[in-house]
Amino acid sequence: MDNFTIVIFGATGDLAHRKLFPSVFDLALHQHLPDEYRVIGCGRRSFSHQEFRDMVLRSLQDASGNAGFDDGVLNAFLRRLFYVRLDIAESEGYHRLYREIMDAAGESGVCTHLLYYLAVSPGLLPVIVGNLSVAGLGGKDLPCTGWRKIIVEKPFGSDLQSARRMNAAVGEVFNEDQIFRIDHYLGKETVQNILVFRFSNGIFEPLWNRHYIASVSITIAEDFGIRGRGAFYEEVGLLRDIIQNHALQLLASVAMEPPVDLQADSVRDEKSKVLRSIRRHTPADAGSAVVLGQYEGYRNEKDVDPHSTVETFAAIRFFVDNWRWQGVPFYVKAGKNLSETRTQIVITFKCPPQNFFGPADSCSYTANQVIMTIQPEETIALRFGTKRPGEAVVTDPVYMKFDYRNAFPGEGLTAYHRLLLDAIAGDRLNFIRQDSVEHAWEVVDAIRHSVDGTPPAPYPVHSDGPADASLIYG
Repeated sequence: MDNFTIVIFGATGDLAHRKLFPSVFDLALHQHLPDEYRVIGCGRRSFSHQEFRDMVLRSLQDASGNAGFDDGVLNAFLRRLFYVRLDIAESEGYHRLYREIMDAAGESGVCTHLLYYLAVSPGLLPVIVGNLSVAGLGGKDLPCTGWRKIIVEKPFGSDLQSARRMNAAVGEVFNEDQIFRIDHYLGKETVQNILVFRFSNGIFEPLWNRHYIASVSITIAEDFGIRGRGAFYEEVGLLRDIIQNHALQLLASVAMEPPVDLQADSVRDEKSKVLRSIRRHTPADAGSAVVLGQYEGYRNEKDVDPHSTVETFAAIRFFVDNWRWQGVPFYVKAGKNLSETRTQIVITFKCPPQNFFGPADSCSYTANQVIMTIQPEETIALRFGTKRPGEAVVTDPVYMKFDYRNAFPGEGLTAYHRLLLDAIAGDRLNFIRQDSVEHAWEVVDAIRHSVDGTPPAPYPVHSDGPADASLIYG
């Protein structure tokens, strides 16, 4: 692996300290980093290198629950942390960053191989990449033997037009193969195993189509509210925060065609085709296909408009208009302050043509299902019907379950650990390409236009959402 420097913008923020620094340290702990590397944090506040290291150490201790560290690995990691005070909007700080990077010219590779991580609002992307270019740190200002990459957090824009502007701005400074649009869901083991489950098991792939599957349900539910992110949620809302990225990426993974190989662009080609094939909602059909909600008490949250019409819940029925999925409904439900925290994909198969075991409508009780649970546990289960003990012939559903933690004991890679490792290696398979971002925004923009002016329905905290959400499922 090349020696390199990772530069983290927003290094004093919540994301950096909850996820990034613990993940980079985890890379060091598992010997996934090269012999020589540097981590440079950039932020507006003034810190010495040592003050910054002390702050990161506290974050590592918080993330680990004060579990013991290998002192040798920890001290070596902390020595490789540096800090540059930088106002994102002012070019002067980027020249200081340039000097800090070049001060390590004696360490082979650390000043020629650069990975930028933008742990800031995505709206700041054009300003940052423009100033990087001015300072000679852009992706197209490469030394002859170096590489430069940039990781960008979601949401990628606020609608299709802003996403196109962002893509154009970053495209002036970085080539597409240098841009890593991160969605941490794509780093989760169960999500990565959707492709393996489908394409390596001969008993499922022949059935994975409209002839045998009745419906697909995707649920991303959380039993907590916005957790102090009122200003963010007022600007974004659940459609932009969850549906445009997490939910549609899960849908694309379930519905995609087999790729020609496992190269990044081959897989991303097929996902892009799915997103392009999703039927766009219109005002005429949105009434029966889209329900938006807002949990009771949301308007009392900090930094929330007391008359806010921002949605914290969505239930949407999608159709994928292609040969494999024509007519199969994809039900997507996501929300805050629901009855439980659970992310799950349920593939429900069609009933047999004739039901001998009970009333004609009882098949829905025992219909075959593949249930992929992403959180809180990581499992894949198969549901099928079997005879209940006794004289009468009564069928009950039973489950065969595969549990990742039981099957593969020990610590696996966290989502950010995996995606950071992929970005360092230049593997773009689990990152989102420009065309997929724009197709997803077309889908979400159509939904927002279709329900424009319709206030979200209120729902009680720790419920299953608005009562009308059940109508989406027909």
